[in-house]
Amino acid sequence: MSAMVQEAVQQHSSPSEAAARTDLVPIFIMGKRYMVPSTLTIQKAFEYAGYQLIRGCGCRGGICGACATVYRTPGSAKINVGLACQTVVQPNMYLTMVPFFPANRAVYDIEELKPDAQTLLKYYPELAKCMGCNTCTKSCPMDIPVMEYISAAIRGDVEKAAEISMSCVMCGICASRCPAELGQYNIAIMCRRITGRHIWPKAQHVAEMVEKINSGRYDKPLEQLMKADLETLRKLYVERQMEPHTTPEDWTPDDKSFI
Repeated sequence: MSAMVQEAVQQHSSPSEAAARTDLVPIFIMGKRYMVPSTLTIQKAFEYAGYQLIRGCGCRGGICGACATVYRTPGSAKINVGLACQTVVQPNMYLTMVPFFPANRAVYDIEELKPDAQTLLKYYPELAKCMGCNTCTKSCPMDIPVMEYISAAIRGDVEKAAEISMSCVMCGICASRCPAELGQYNIAIMCRRITGRHIWPKAQHVAEMVEKINSGRYDKPLEQLMKADLETLRKLYVERQMEPHTTPEDWTPDDKSFI
């Protein structure tokens, strides 16, 4: 817990303001009781209670996967898990934000790997222990069918495992619940790396962009940004042309000096 929180300060609401509210529910952080609004996510409840988060609060929208949380509710023997940015508080919940899950992460040279089951089992032999219980899928906050891509990996269908796991945010919640002690998300990213390097064709547009970078195409614009003062950077940021939410794939900004 100390890794997640820098310091505790006084609650945002004064005692009189808190007493006047009717939407507060009790939660327990490190065993201490706090009253927080019932509509807050766990992440926002931490801050409402006066904790300053210094990690595990990157995207605040379920994408970065850094705010994995373990919690328990009264009258239930179940230990629950979720992302703090997505999970709404419940009355009397006991919770702890977890820095990371200690899952096995293999070290390998991507150039030497082959897209087959033998390769995956060599670096992640625990794959053979999968019991098909589907606990990983039930735990996934991104609704990824985790057991399906693990099954594909066991069969040696590396590309299928890569495709199914593409939305993984690597929060580690699947690994925290797995009775066979697999590090599903590390297996998944290995499959994606193998697929990108050895199965899928090279992307021509990436090669073209690398060539532009190597040729010095962006040296001058980057030098301008590095030498700009703070006010200039702020002005550039505020006045930048945003990409529309609905736009064709070939959309480009009016100012093409930085593309």
